[in-house]
Amino acid sequence: MPSFWEWKIKISSTLLLISFLGRTQEDTIPIEDFKNKKVLYLDVGYRSAPFNIDCPIGGETSTLKYKNNFRTLLGIGFAHKWFHLRIGFPILNYVKSVEKWGESNQFNLGLNFTVKKFFFDFDFSTVQGYAIQNYRAIDSTYDKSHLSVPGIGTTNFSLNSWYFHDHGFKMSALRGIQAHYKNPVHTWYIKATVNVFGVDNNGASIVPSSLLEANNDQIQASTLSAFDFGIIPGYAYVNRVKNWQFSGWLGLGAVVQSKFYFSEENRGFLGLAPRYDIRLLGGYSSKKFFTFVVVEFDNKSIRFSDLKYNLNSHSIKIVGGIRFGK
Repeated sequence: MPSFWEWKIKISSTLLLISFLGRTQEDTIPIEDFKNKKVLYLDVGYRSAPFNIDCPIGGETSTLKYKNNFRTLLGIGFAHKWFHLRIGFPILNYVKSVEKWGESNQFNLGLNFTVKKFFFDFDFSTVQGYAIQNYRAIDSTYDKSHLSVPGIGTTNFSLNSWYFHDHGFKMSALRGIQAHYKNPVHTWYIKATVNVFGVDNNGASIVPSSLLEANNDQIQASTLSAFDFGIIPGYAYVNRVKNWQFSGWLGLGAVVQSKFYFSEENRGFLGLAPRYDIRLLGGYSSKKFFTFVVVEFDNKSIRFSDLKYNLNSHSIKIVGGIRFGK
């Protein structure tokens, strides 16, 4: 029968082993989580949603560049455990002259959450009011460099889901609000995407009437719309140097697209469309506060035989906040 000292040695060894394994597991976790702290933050930036129309004009294919006149956006957010609320609204004046470029009204609604290895993101956005930036270069008889088209509006609905292969890649730490990384992490991922989007001009042709070609329903279309779905594989990477964190991902893929144009003769087609997925983030994060610069890109396209619609929206914002509580 083991003596008292033998039992003491065995118990002490077991406790040391458990302690060592616990520390080892904790040290290998690349994320420092602050979900039990209360987080208050502000973000300021803008979201631009320009698009191009490629169409035949005067026997040659020309590109009409439509630009929106956006305003600076301010967001106020609060996060604690599972609860996360952000309210955003426009501040300051329009970036460009309203007399020359008109007004653009924007609305955006977003929701995201994580389930195990999957990160889900829902986004709905609209922009009403555009101006054709290079109109005079195409129509030399026009006396201004641009043409305001207040009736044109774009709509975009997206539902996306990312699957990250590495267990250590968490969206909460990449976004930097309720967590941050302690070590470099990289992984491949797969993004599933479903989108409904398009452009409309309230019954009038999207291309100005002075540039229309006779007997071409596509060029005379008042609405272009599409529904598509697909898979985008990519690569994600995060690095941290002291308290400075840099992260991002890049993906490239394709979607199956059902596309329509509405004119005197409404038509629908089925095809493929390319799609990319880009996000960049960098800044400073400590236990008490953080500040990041966030850049996001989004692209949508619809191609017909004589007409192509290409939306390349992007947003840039600065996010800063404090973490308080135990």
